[in-house]
Amino acid sequence: MLSRHFARFVIAGGVAALANFGSRIVLGIWLGYVNSIVIAYCVGMVIAFILTRIFVFEPSTNILHHQVIWFTLVNLVAVLQTLFVSLLFARFIFPMIGMNWHIETVAHAIGVAVPVFTSYLGHKHLTFRRVV
Repeated sequence: MLSRHFARFVIAGGVAALANFGSRIVLGIWLGYVNSIVIAYCVGMVIAFILTRIFVFEPSTNILHHQVIWFTLVNLVAVLQTLFVSLLFARFIFPMIGMNWHIETVAHAIGVAVPVFTSYLGHKHLTFRRVV
């Protein structure tokens, strides 16, 4: 069974992912694919921190600036996962299978979804941990 914390994490992450995804499309008008993914991820990360801190985990015994540092580190790993998966699908897998419908957008959606579990565990055990 999924815990309430994980369900809330998925909802908060979903809102942040929509912000990430939407801003990547808008930023893509002016920036290249990789740059727009990275900047959009930062937009989503700020929204995710605020929502996760307020709605997902119990108040942490970890002080705020440590939460921000851990949140950033966990999300740095996640952005690398997102970038790797997005590029893997957009540059290799989709062309190999002949897919040509919004390749970068679909690849980015898959890339954004991948780090859900690793990020949850990182935030639960590092960012918002409660030391008794």
